[in-house]
Amino acid sequence: MTDYTATTQNATNTFTATAADPGATVSITVNGEEHTNGTAIAWQEGENTVVITVENGSATRTYTVTVTKA
Repeated sequence: MTDYTATTQNATNTFTATAADPGATVSITVNGEEHTNGTAIAWQEGENTVVITVENGSATRTYTVTVTKA
């Protein structure tokens, strides 16, 4: 697992995850709920957990981004 952090003051931002391999599939959850890649996310006050899972054949990588809305 790979962890990242970010901060924002905006109420919403567009979140897009792109796999380096065009044959890979990407799934995103935000605060435990499925999210459509490339659409706007309405951030809650405080910490928001974004989990990105990239599957490529038998390999799976998970990235966690904690976005804090001030």
